[in-house]
Amino acid sequence: MTHAYTDTRLLIDGQWIDAASGKTIDVVNPATGKAIGKVAHASTADLDRALASTQRGFDAWRNVPAYERAATMRRAAGLLRERADAIAQLLTLEQGKPLLEARGEIMAAADIIDWFADEGRRVYGRIVPSRNLAAQQLVLKEPVGPVAAFTPWNFPVNQIVRKLASALATGCSFLVKAPEETPASPAALLQTFVDAGVPPGTVGLVFGDPAEISSYLIASPIIRKVTFTGSTPVGKQLASLAGLHMKRVTMELGGHAPVILAEDADVALAVKTAGAAKFRNAGQVCISPTRFLVHNSLVDEFSKALVKHAESLKLGDGLTQGTTLGPLANARRLTAMAKVMDDARARGATIATGGERVGDAGNFFAPTVIMGASLDADIFNNEPFGPVAAIRAFDTLDEAITEANRLPFGLGGYAFTKSIKTAHILSQRLELGMLWINQAATPSAEMPFGGVKDSGYGTEGGPEALESYLVTKTVSMVGV
Repeated sequence: MTHAYTDTRLLIDGQWIDAASGKTIDVVNPATGKAIGKVAHASTADLDRALASTQRGFDAWRNVPAYERAATMRRAAGLLRERADAIAQLLTLEQGKPLLEARGEIMAAADIIDWFADEGRRVYGRIVPSRNLAAQQLVLKEPVGPVAAFTPWNFPVNQIVRKLASALATGCSFLVKAPEETPASPAALLQTFVDAGVPPGTVGLVFGDPAEISSYLIASPIIRKVTFTGSTPVGKQLASLAGLHMKRVTMELGGHAPVILAEDADVALAVKTAGAAKFRNAGQVCISPTRFLVHNSLVDEFSKALVKHAESLKLGDGLTQGTTLGPLANARRLTAMAKVMDDARARGATIATGGERVGDAGNFFAPTVIMGASLDADIFNNEPFGPVAAIRAFDTLDEAITEANRLPFGLGGYAFTKSIKTAHILSQRLELGMLWINQAATPSAEMPFGGVKDSGYGTEGGPEALESYLVTKTVSMVGV
């Protein structure tokens, strides 16, 4: 069954409303380049309403017992699963990824909600023995307050749900500025929470001018926590602004994931896992493998196998059966890919496969493998965020580690080796928030997800994720 794309409104105080000005923004299907709907464009008047509603939502939600909060979140997760097919079609229409990937994103989001629902029931304080036997000392964990979230278009549901689930599990209310390019799937996600019975204002959704909305929400005294996923330059700006207002911050920023194939690596496994990860969502993934550092003895075998894998992918509309690689999400990414390729060629690279836009309708770019680019090439210094893999040979493991750590980014990374010793060395010396060895990335709700250095701080997985949504209160009392 095909589900029609619908226009998206603002969610304020539990109601879907048009922007006060009536202003809208076109939503474009990246597979065709044609507008398929509109999204409401909020003004500051709309933001004021959303902020006031978010405060009321917090006042109500924080007083719902953790057990009942968990039950409500689980109802939302159930509704998300029931509606997965319909929401996945909306996601593919507005973002471009193959329908199978879109549905996988929805189902993973439901699992994340379930896990955090249960984890929220285990937010404990403690009793601390007092030096004064007549006193009782308590450590209480309380919700930090209303949360402002800012999320990107590459995973329009998953990037929201990690923040949303942590916030609601701890008793916070949640106001998100979701991406204007992909508004309908976030709206469908939040509708499940409305239908599950959260108090009005507990969840809210706005769209509009990103810079205007972020500066307005972060400066508001109502907002007590800021969480952002996106590029490092924008993340630094928002973190700086949040710092001016003493707001709690979580930043999940850009990466440039190295993949190290040690001398004893299983080449077939590396191609199967890292190759699939490279071209997932057309490479528009913050933990996408990008810099393939391969031992000299393996580089020819690996390069040929990766090229073969890339050329086996079926590029097309994400809604077309059999498509394994969809379009880039917007025309800006086509321009960015062209610049990466021009720079690589100018710096001595050989394009083993791909390297060009495909067709003149939609944002299709061929899966690409680059060989021989110099270390000063853009592809080795800035996250390409597209279906481009760059291969570089090394002689010693120390050389590979030095190159992997050279950049200011430190989000995710991958390694392939049969040696426990090598695995331990890489685990200890690579400057990364996440490392996957002999496997594809396996992010899950129960494991921390975050980076180091310019890739941000804080985590969006595991029990550690809840801490940034909680404040610690010391209470000491003596009976009279």
